[in-house]
Amino acid sequence: MSKKTLLGTSSEIEKALLVGVEVKGSEDRWSLNDSMEELHQLTLAAGAEVVGKLTQRLERPSPSYYIGAGKIEEIIALRQTCPYTVVIFNDELSPRQQRNLEDVLKVKVIDRTALILDIFAKRAHTREGQLQVELAQHRYLLPRLAGQWSHLERLGGGIGTRGPGESQLETDRRLIRQRIHRLEEQLEAVRRHRELYRQKRRRNQTPVAALVGYTNAGKSTLFNALSRTNVIAENKPFSTLDPVTRRLTSPDGVTFLLTDTVGFIHKLPPSIIAAFRATLEELQEADLILHVVDVTHRNAADQYRTVEDILNDLGLKDKPRLLIINKIDIALRSPEDVLKLPPDLAQTESSEIFLVSALKGWYLDRLLNGIARRLRTASARVVVSHNVSFATRG
Repeated sequence: MSKKTLLGTSSEIEKALLVGVEVKGSEDRWSLNDSMEELHQLTLAAGAEVVGKLTQRLERPSPSYYIGAGKIEEIIALRQTCPYTVVIFNDELSPRQQRNLEDVLKVKVIDRTALILDIFAKRAHTREGQLQVELAQHRYLLPRLAGQWSHLERLGGGIGTRGPGESQLETDRRLIRQRIHRLEEQLEAVRRHRELYRQKRRRNQTPVAALVGYTNAGKSTLFNALSRTNVIAENKPFSTLDPVTRRLTSPDGVTFLLTDTVGFIHKLPPSIIAAFRATLEELQEADLILHVVDVTHRNAADQYRTVEDILNDLGLKDKPRLLIINKIDIALRSPEDVLKLPPDLAQTESSEIFLVSALKGWYLDRLLNGIARRLRTASARVVVSHNVSFATRG
């Protein structure tokens, strides 16, 4: 068979139109432009091509379509010059909004939650990670099933409408509920298995430090550098979902366990956090949280606060932590330039801030000793609070 007769099996790249809404009076710290840029990066990570962006400022989102009628007409007209195949919204849509939008736009419509879940599905490699992602996907899908059978529901009840369509919808719902129940049971078994390991650690009195941070802040690269392992670390969102733990010894002889956890992101849906309960329990049990910040990102301050808000929501506000400012090799010319950082880059009431380059290996021994010192403090249940502000970066 000649090469010319071979057929390619790769699917055509989807062309995405991104749509964002800024609600007047919103307390969101992120600007719409910054949030849309992040949506752009997430779309690329999912394997689609961004062919256009539209934004709108509203008093409140439309309960039926999320966006206004004029913007819908603009999206429809745009397809003539910008042949998109999927429209991605920057916020989570209700099942009703998604169904109505697909009816009027005649293309696939997904929201930020579905996009993140798609990336998670690509990144999950372990059985636990796959279970967590599948659970989140089924919980997301369940209330949206009705749209697949809405053409029969609109006929109303009575003669001619009771039958396969209605029963199929109920069958699908029942199957998904059963699958959710089985996934929850399997993840509960994972949780119990993890708890046995944690009990063993507590008996051995081995302290635990857990890395957290905004996605792509360099957590996994730092984990690899400190533990001398080779966990997946890529320059893309959510390069790793699965928690990994390694035993480390600091230069001054203190042994502890270091855990790498899933990265956080702006507008991380509660359903995803709930699905990753087994993973996030590692944070609950940690003696010390290591918050990693990418100092080179222009939204470093917003990313820092986003992670802190999620930690607070998880009940970890008073958990001892260190702040690790990463990627200084990009911000500076050499390690000797550290003292030349602008004084307003990081101001805190605590001295427990560490400037490092995980990629270059700068100041890692100093960080390891700092972790060991704070773990000794944490074991005595001494909590040190801190407030951080970052310089604005262009």
